[in-house]
Amino acid sequence: MGQSLDPAAMENQGEKKRKKRKKKSKKSEETLSNGHAVAESEKKKKKKRKIGEENGAENDGAEIKTKTKGLIEDDALWKGVSVSGKNSEDSRYSALQAFSDSGLPENVLVCCKKFSKPSPIQANAWPFLLDGRDFVGIAATGSGKTLGFGVPALMHILNKKKAEKLKKAVPRCLVLSPTRELAQQIADVLLDAGNSCGVKSVCVYGGTSKGPQISSLKSGVDIVIATPGRLKDLIEMGVCDLKNVSFAVLDEADRMLDMGFEPEVRAILSQTNSCRQMVMFSATWPSAVHQLAQEFMDPDPVKVVVGSEDLAANHDVMQIVEVLDEQARDQRLFSLLEKYHSSKSNRVLVFVLYKKEAARVETMLQRRGWKAVSVHGDKAQNARTEALSLFKNGKCPLMIATDVASRGLDIPDVEVVINYSYPLTTEDYVHRIGRTGRAGKKGVAHTFFTRENRGLAGELVNVLREAGQIVPESLTKFGTHVKKKESKLYGAHFREIGMDAPKSTKITFDDSD
Repeated sequence: MGQSLDPAAMENQGEKKRKKRKKKSKKSEETLSNGHAVAESEKKKKKKRKIGEENGAENDGAEIKTKTKGLIEDDALWKGVSVSGKNSEDSRYSALQAFSDSGLPENVLVCCKKFSKPSPIQANAWPFLLDGRDFVGIAATGSGKTLGFGVPALMHILNKKKAEKLKKAVPRCLVLSPTRELAQQIADVLLDAGNSCGVKSVCVYGGTSKGPQISSLKSGVDIVIATPGRLKDLIEMGVCDLKNVSFAVLDEADRMLDMGFEPEVRAILSQTNSCRQMVMFSATWPSAVHQLAQEFMDPDPVKVVVGSEDLAANHDVMQIVEVLDEQARDQRLFSLLEKYHSSKSNRVLVFVLYKKEAARVETMLQRRGWKAVSVHGDKAQNARTEALSLFKNGKCPLMIATDVASRGLDIPDVEVVINYSYPLTTEDYVHRIGRTGRAGKKGVAHTFFTRENRGLAGELVNVLREAGQIVPESLTKFGTHVKKKESKLYGAHFREIGMDAPKSTKITFDDSD
């Protein structure tokens, strides 16, 4: 049976760890790499914290204070932001303190009015992107990445339009996304942002009719947001010409390569302008993404890392991991819903691993009296869109989803994520729990971990420890070994050596040998 955990006790212990980590971080901030001491009176700190708390409801609560050799302090969370690349320390690339510091026209900044100030990734990305630099951004989900590249894209298009004076809009910006849901999410943001400055966008993805997408492309658009498969089809049909694309974005580049889209991505980028500005955003920085950046970017692009480029979870999410038998998950799920969703009005997202499992859990919950919807690959696109809409507008705030939704949902008030089934990779776990705790809000992620998942125990332990979360003893019993990664094409480049393997012997040669 599963281990009985007391979330309240875990939260108290987690809070103690966070306070300890924060105290340690403050000490380390006193001396930076340039040898200068950074000190500030407690009175000023309290005042800035108060400002951050007041603004945190709409933005991420970050109060950017100083920048010294690429390091930015987040007043609320004390997270570091590292900046590297050619001339990255030039004063003209200083992080923005306010949206108005960018010098952008009012009709472009309208989309930012609901936020009090730029998020760390926006504050650091805009100066480089507005200057035409190739850019790599590594930041957690919910950090404002879409406007991080979206606003500079709008300015890039407006400048091109003014210079070229073409009568009909042509695609000048391309945004590639790994999933339909994420593509639609990006499109919603860019469509809204472009309305005030006359920039048109179209979102193209599979699973739905090509007709309306083709009509939009033929009528003239400035930005194409797309999934790789559908876009490649439209290019081959001759209805999407990318030769004028001079601003290309790969969003969630790591996920795109994990899903096997590398050939399509390469083929699509080859159709764009050779003098394009290349932008990559990713939550992690695996070698495959690094290799792609080396191939399609300048030799020394700007790279901004918010937090860490290693696998790390959002620290605003309280992670509760429960080790239990697979057969005990259903009853435990009912208990958690009674606890977290008793009002049946707050948003709770339940993740499962397989499509059939999503349908089964949805039916099971409905029979128990819960109002639930589901999103998975076996559902038609219009059914998936409708389910997401019901979840988003609160008409059905309980949703079951496979990993198609782990990176495509940007709903600030998802309070709880329940991992009914642990995902196939720890990267997907990080993205799943990132659906809560967004835009500076707090969230809870409750995860079921079974013996079948034991091969990922070591990675999960590392994620929990990095975030200052409680690591249950029942999880460490599976071991803390981290499994080596294997190539998708060539398999393992290593061989595990058993404990009972014979010891190696030294071979010596004489002169005749």
